[in-house]
Amino acid sequence: MADPGAARRPRSEPSAGRAQWTRPAGGRGRRGAPTGLDNLVHHRIRLGIVSALAAAESLTFNEIKALLKTTDGNLSVHARKLEEADYVICTKTFDGRRPRTEYRLSATGRRELGRYLTHMEALIRATRDTLGR
Repeated sequence: MADPGAARRPRSEPSAGRAQWTRPAGGRGRRGAPTGLDNLVHHRIRLGIVSALAAAESLTFNEIKALLKTTDGNLSVHARKLEEADYVICTKTFDGRRPRTEYRLSATGRRELGRYLTHMEALIRATRDTLGR
């Protein structure tokens, strides 16, 4: 015989004395990055691009490619995402007949990199504090 009260009870009732995990407000971002992290900057190649540009006034496409040891296509895709978000400024010129693509970090990119680094430092401090227990 079916339990008449079953339809009214929640599907999974917490067990007595057992901690329940709840997702924090906002949960996780794209691909599992903790909430609060800038997912645009969090990717390895994009973080490399904005970090390199933060240390230099400007860098060419080939300079960034050599620094990050990546391919033309990979760098192009990630640089375009940063450019579309106004984190970097891309200038295309010619050096004689050779095309020259140069990147600079925008004010928005510099601000967002600073926010990202502050957030990562807080995560590192919080994690380090748990290791001493």
